[in-house]
Parts: sequence; C-alpha cells; structure tokens
Amino acid sequence: MQGLMIHDELLISTILRHADRNFGDQEIVSVTADNPLHRYTYKDCFRRARQLANALRRLGLERGDRVATMAWNDYRHLETYYALTGSGYVCHTVNPRLFPEQIVFIINHAEDRWIFVDVLMVPLLEKIAAQISGVEGFVIMTDEKHMPETSLKNAVCYEALIGGESDEFAWPVFDERSASILCYTSGTTGDPKGVLYDHRSTVLHAYAAVAPDVMRLSSTDCVLPVVPLFHVNAWGIPFAALMVGSKLVFPGPKMGDGETLYQLLEQEEVSLALGVPTVWLALLQYTTKAGKKLNKLNRTVIGGAAVPESMIRAFRDKHDVVVIQGWGMTEMSPLGTVSTPKFGMESLTPDQLVAVRAKAGRGIYGVEMRIVNDEGVELPWDGVAYGSLQVRGPWICSGYFKLEGKSEAHTADGWFDTGDVATIDKQGYMAITDRTKDVIKSGGEWISSIDVENTAMGHEGVSEAAVIGVPHPKWTERPLLIIIRAEGADLDRAQMLAWLEGKIAKWWIPDDVVFVDEIPHTATGKIKKIELRKQFKDYQLPS
Repeated sequence: MQGLMIHDELLISTILRHADRNFGDQEIVSVTADNPLHRYTYKDCFRRARQLANALRRLGLERGDRVATMAWNDYRHLETYYALTGSGYVCHTVNPRLFPEQIVFIINHAEDRWIFVDVLMVPLLEKIAAQISGVEGFVIMTDEKHMPETSLKNAVCYEALIGGESDEFAWPVFDERSASILCYTSGTTGDPKGVLYDHRSTVLHAYAAVAPDVMRLSSTDCVLPVVPLFHVNAWGIPFAALMVGSKLVFPGPKMGDGETLYQLLEQEEVSLALGVPTVWLALLQYTTKAGKKLNKLNRTVIGGAAVPESMIRAFRDKHDVVVIQGWGMTEMSPLGTVSTPKFGMESLTPDQLVAVRAKAGRGIYGVEMRIVNDEGVELPWDGVAYGSLQVRGPWICSGYFKLEGKSEAHTADGWFDTGDVATIDKQGYMAITDRTKDVIKSGGEWISSIDVENTAMGHEGVSEAAVIGVPHPKWTERPLLIIIRAEGADLDRAQMLAWLEGKIAKWWIPDDVVFVDEIPHTATGKIKKIELRKQFKDYQLPS
C-alpha cells in the first residue's frame, strides 16, 4: 500500500517559483566588469531569467542539450543557471582556470551547443575557437555599450539577446531525474570526467545545505559566495540561498582581492561567506595590514583544501568569526561532511573545539560513509583504523558522463570510492590521512602530479621524475619536482623549469626542482609517493 501524498517533481524551477513569490524583494548585489556594484531584487532576477528562457527557446535548443557557461560570480551567471535548468537544458559550468587543452576537451566532450561567456574571458575562447567548432555561437555576458569586438563566430550580446523577449514563461514540468548541471573533474588522472547532476539531486542537496548543522541558512542571512559558480555550483549556494531567501552578494572578478572582499563584507553586512583557504588568507592579511576587523561576518564555510588551525584561530580570535570546514567532491555535488560540533561538546575548551573544526567533519543526512581495507571489508569507526573512504547517497554520482558502467571508482555494491584514505572516530568525525590519487591541491585547485611528471620526462636530460605536494603557507600545497638525471646530462633547476613553460598550465609549474640518485619504488615498479613525502616532509620551498 502506498501513501496518499501529492507528488510534485523536485525541479530547480520550483526553487525559483518559491523564491519569487515569498522573497521577491530580497536583494542580489554583484560586482561585474561593466558595473562596479549592480543591485537588484529576486523579482528582477527571475523576470530576466524568464526572458532568457524565451530567448533560449528561440535559439532552437532541445531538452537535454548542453549549454556552457564560462563566467565569474554575478547576477547574469545566476540568471543563466535558472533559465537553462528550468527550461530542461543542461547547464555545463566550465572552469576557465583549466589548461586550454582541458577546456577544449570538456567543451567537445559535452557537445555544448552554445557558450555563455564573461567579457573578461572572451580572449581565452578566441584562442581555442578553432578547436571547438561544434559550438554554434557565443553569448557575451555584458550590455551593448561594453560589447567587445571579437573573432568568435555568431557572438551575441547578452542584454540584446533578452531585451526584446517577453517575461512570461511557463516553466515546463518533466521527470525530476532529468539532467540539470554538468561539472567536470579537473582530470587528475587522464582526461577530465563529467559529473551529471539531476534536478532531484540538486534540490535534495540544497535542502541539506540549509540545515542548522550544515550552513544554517535563512532569509535573515546575507551570503557572499567567493567560491566560483564553476566550482561545483559554488557548493550549491545558487539553490540553497534562494530556497530560504538569503540576500546574495557576488564578487565577480574580484574574488581574490582582499580589500574588495572586506568592503563587500562590511558594506553589505554579510553574515556567511564561502571560499577556499587561499582566498581567506588574502582577506586576513589585508585586515591585519590595514588594522581592520570583520564586524558583520558571523561564519565562513571553508573547503577545497585542508584548513590550517592557524586560520581557524585567526578568524576566531581577531574577528569573532566561526569557521565551518567542509569536505566533499565534484562527484558529491559536493557536500559530504562538515566540522560543526555535536551535542555533548559544550564543555570543550577553545583549543579542543579548534581540533574538532580542523577535521574534515561529520557526515550529514544524505551521505553515508564507510572506510574499507584492501579486501573491501568495512573497518570500525574508532579513530585508529584507516582505509579507503567510500560514500553513497542521492546526490552522489553513480557514474560519469559518457562513461556509464566503465567507472573504476564505483564498487559493485553501489559505493563511490573517493580515492582518499581516511579514519573516522567514534563520534563520526572523519579525517583524511592520505590520498590514493596523488593529486596536489594548490589554493583549492587540483594539480595532476602525473601530467607534470609525464611532461618532465619529455626532456632528454631526465631519466625519471616524480612530483609530490609540499606544504606552502599561502597555497596549502605546491608541487616539488624530483628528478634523476639521465646519464651524462648537465641539467639544472632553471633549465628544467624553462622546459615546462608552455607545456603545462603556468600555475602547475613546480616551485622547486631537486635532483636525486634514486627514487623509491614498490614491488610492482610504481613510485612510492608516501616514502617521498616522508623524505621531503621538512622541505622548505624557496621564497
């Protein structure tokens, strides 16, 4: 026997309709290339989203078609999110910080029909336009006054595109399991992989994000997502914040500017901000240098890389700001754990609380976790045993786009293997102890050690190369290149770094090169990265 409940599809457009009716006067503030401080309301946003939906239909798009965005955090990007997904198309967010070859791959792999691009990123697309010939046209996200001259084919001004359209649009109803958003991993091993979210997973993820033990979002909050919209949908903020009616403040291209962030935080009375550690390091350095205090900010969610205890203490002691560390992955939409205290921790000392907040966090409803040994046997939550971290849940991917059934990351019994090695204590707090994929996280961005190694091996003076991440005070980690010279080679540090230029992304280039006589290997011939990390654990990068 089934229950007698009304069944409504969980669609992203239902968030839009709810927010429009209940929080229509709430503000959205944006820094953009053509306006230093744009300000309008939810109602304005959704009216324009309906105009854009009509324009998209006129372009001849069909349900399920992929349309890419390559833009900073601002109001036009938010409108595009809702117009695309609400209409039944797939919003494919492209990370402009990827190496051009990766951008070409993911645009072609996704088969994007159109690309919505920030005016500041037009030059990047112009350089690769010949390699993405399947794209039918480009919408440049600006007004006619600031429309640049461009060699991009079929380039259209955003404001001109929607200007003549009606603001009446009936959002279609379809299966909630229809694809909504496509995000690619950064390709730490091989080509980037596409993670294809659906409407149901996106809405459920937003429900989880607003919970008191997660982000504690409400209509009384003002939220500043410094984490980019192209980073796993800014951790779900475009949907969670509008679901509860929070004010939104978008920093646009100024997300790395400590002074601009401070001004936005104070002027707009931001209560919650979200970003990677590197961003907050810049902000903390600015406030210290300028002798200023964060007077309005209440809490910040930090993810993308491990949060150092010194940062947690600086926010607490100097600014009375609570740090909530979050952990997740693109494959997880991304929320997996948060480091909020539990009942019974009221008596913990401040230092003990910092230790809790420095962990990756405890699981939230909707995400199951387990750690297993090499034989797949589940290990206890005792804070001692460590094993491969696996997760499952309604907003965790079951496979990769166009790789259905071919994912080695998914187990036969339906769990996703994160590639991390972790331990979970008796209270359910998870801590990552190692990474099975030897990816380097620098400023919240991923660097593939394998790609850097393979490029270095292309030099005739290199016999063998290995890359590991070593601690960095600003970027959390930076790559260290370890080389065995080929016999008779007279290769030095400067020559090696010069060789890498232009062959890999500039920010992937290692901070230093060391030459050794031997690199440790496993019995099967693989480089023992764990041993290298032990060997160079106290290594100091050049300033």
